[in-house]
Amino acid sequence: MVETMREGWTELEGWTDPEQSVAKDAFERAYGRAVERLVDALRSRAAGLHSAESVWQLHDYLSIERHTMEGRFDFRLDGILFVFASLVKDDLLTIDELAGLDAEKLAKIAAMSRF
Repeated sequence: MVETMREGWTELEGWTDPEQSVAKDAFERAYGRAVERLVDALRSRAAGLHSAESVWQLHDYLSIERHTMEGRFDFRLDGILFVFASLVKDDLLTIDELAGLDAEKLAKIAAMSRF
């Protein structure tokens, strides 16, 4: 998944090279945290597997989570500020971890993360 994200990072219009580096690092860090959360949730759910029905419920949960993560972490250049705001809102990223982006971008991310 992380390799796929990197492919979208070619010549970001309006983004300096240092900003691109900050954005890449933050995006990958948030992805790692999301995976950690998923693994923790799976450990907890797996402990409760006692029937075929509970296995299928776990399967359904994983399918939904995979769809959610692939959608969320499919990097699109035109919507990255929205993605960062969502990640900040869900505590997968902090505004401080985006330090290095220009003030206007940070202000937009901070404002959008409140909703």
